[in-house]
Amino acid sequence: MSTTATHITADIAAVTVISGDPAVTDWAARYFGPWWNATDINPGTVCAGPIIAADVADGAYTRLHDRVLNSPHTSAEYAKAPVLVATAEDGTITAVSPKEQLAYLSEPITGRIKIAGTDPLQVSLATARIARDCVRGQLLRDGWTVLHASAVVLNDRTLLTFGDKGAGKTTTALTLAARSGAHLLANDRVFARADAFGNVRILPWPSAAALGLGLLGSLGLYEKVADRLAAGESLHPTQDDRVTTALQSGDLTPRWDGGRELKAQVFPDQFANWFGLTLATEGMATDLLFPQISAGAEPTLHDTSPSLGDSDFMQGATEDRYPDILGLAQGITVGGTSSARDNVRGLLGLLPHHAFTLGHDHSQAAAFLTKLINA
Repeated sequence: MSTTATHITADIAAVTVISGDPAVTDWAARYFGPWWNATDINPGTVCAGPIIAADVADGAYTRLHDRVLNSPHTSAEYAKAPVLVATAEDGTITAVSPKEQLAYLSEPITGRIKIAGTDPLQVSLATARIARDCVRGQLLRDGWTVLHASAVVLNDRTLLTFGDKGAGKTTTALTLAARSGAHLLANDRVFARADAFGNVRILPWPSAAALGLGLLGSLGLYEKVADRLAAGESLHPTQDDRVTTALQSGDLTPRWDGGRELKAQVFPDQFANWFGLTLATEGMATDLLFPQISAGAEPTLHDTSPSLGDSDFMQGATEDRYPDILGLAQGITVGGTSSARDNVRGLLGLLPHHAFTLGHDHSQAAAFLTKLINA
């Protein structure tokens, strides 16, 4: 099997994924390509910069697994899976996830990372996560921070939508993208950085998007999903089987697991390839939106001006899925430095703030939002 390579860039950050299994680099190209300029390159030309060597290799996994277990180690949770982490005197970090049969070897000083596992899908998933963490670390060191926000670009405006879980960040962004011609920049998180001219630059955070069954139907996107599924294609493999069954049967009644709604998991490239949406790759913040969703409500603008809180920034207290187990941020917290957050918070506070309520009629919502931002 020949070695392949995918090079990924976002602003000043870059990482190259190399693998003897083309499925791994294909996954990275698909996952980051729409937003982070992922391109296939000749692996023989890779000689510098952060590099992730990822392979499906039982022997390599076993060696790294045994290295961790035979060394002093700590435990953590990464991507909802338990991991064991050992740090050597020279700073080299070895980690293993026995549940997923994945092992990692990181040299933070050189930027070289090895990933080994026994299952091609798990290796592909892990490689995409670590590649994103590698880019994140470089951006954080360059003064970027991470916001919990969706974002769209409409003409010359970049609209950031804030709110707690369930407030309507995704609904607002997709309503604008599907009904008003906006370009989707991010579904749930963005990188933000204050520039020398008093602006806040925005970059996307690639991730699988969790979309409710009802939202897919009301936005007119379900038929496109049904056609693709019928043709043998699939959504992201982390999707719950109950959601897949519902989509295949055409029953868009929301599925619940306890108090948590089960949602469709959409690859970044499926926004464009399946739904026909246009993706933006960067923007300059102009407006802050604060939606509330209420069934049966008429779109209504509120005479209030909400402010950003700590929960609107990704920090150690608010981020529990992707801790920096491999030292890729080199000591900077998962959401960036406090000065980066303060600079962004101050500049965003000067922009127009729009608080409003939306109902479940997305045609009404799209007309309301378009009028609001063009007022």
